[in-house]
Amino acid sequence: MFTISLKTNQYLTYILRDDEALSSLEVVPERGGIITRWKVQGQDILYLDEERFTNPQLSVRGGIPILFPICGNLPDNIFNYQGQTYTLKQHGFARDLPWTVTKEETDESARLTLVLSSNEQTLAVYPFEFELTFIYQLQGDELYIFQSIKNNSSDKMPFSAGFHPYFWTKDKSKLTFDIPGSQYYDHLSKQTHPFSGQFDLTQDEIDVAFKSITRSNAIVKDNERQFQITLIYSGLYSTLVFWTVKGKEYVCLEPWSAPRNALNTGEQLDYIEPGETYEAWVEMIYTPLSS
Repeated sequence: MFTISLKTNQYLTYILRDDEALSSLEVVPERGGIITRWKVQGQDILYLDEERFTNPQLSVRGGIPILFPICGNLPDNIFNYQGQTYTLKQHGFARDLPWTVTKEETDESARLTLVLSSNEQTLAVYPFEFELTFIYQLQGDELYIFQSIKNNSSDKMPFSAGFHPYFWTKDKSKLTFDIPGSQYYDHLSKQTHPFSGQFDLTQDEIDVAFKSITRSNAIVKDNERQFQITLIYSGLYSTLVFWTVKGKEYVCLEPWSAPRNALNTGEQLDYIEPGETYEAWVEMIYTPLSS
């Protein structure tokens, strides 16, 4: 049985449930359309910094923030378009603005549709009219996110899109990874290094980008909690970013459509023609590990 219910704490929260699978998903449209919690078979999959979440002046650290129209940051937060300079902060504005719920479905799955459209606030920092439509679908042990990005401008629209999932872990030393890349670019050292399949998780911070991924899925395996999360993504996504900070109970494995500063460099940047729509999707699958 699939249900969608509401609760109100500081923000109105939509709760999607699959009772048979003992799975649930919490979505807060007002706080950037963010997924704050995903639980499967009694396991909390996502980390959430509750203190930051309650402060609307701070970006959320936790859940699955939405990245649009850039991923990462721009030098000095600036890009130029047709002779004009615009200021666009890290990861864009979609994760900060309120989204509108337009549809709820509970027939064959629990599905919630949210929309974010351009407005005076977005046009001041990103001179394109757009409409984003996201569908969050919960079914069994799977979370599916469908994305539709429409260009309502008269010019072709450059953009990057992505997600920033925070996977909760009690012990990072018990994690293993299957990431489809043989090298990564380190955002901290500004150097490229070979990747042998594991990170040195004792470092103070790891912030790296796999820019040449070789397949459309990656896996984070938690050997202490005895499950793995498989991240599957459509062809829009060309980059995987791994980020974590020492002392924090999370690792982030982020599908991006383009690397940092693509709006200025054009590296792997995507465009949508006027009146056209680009569709993409990301899926996350929970799988228990055999004992």
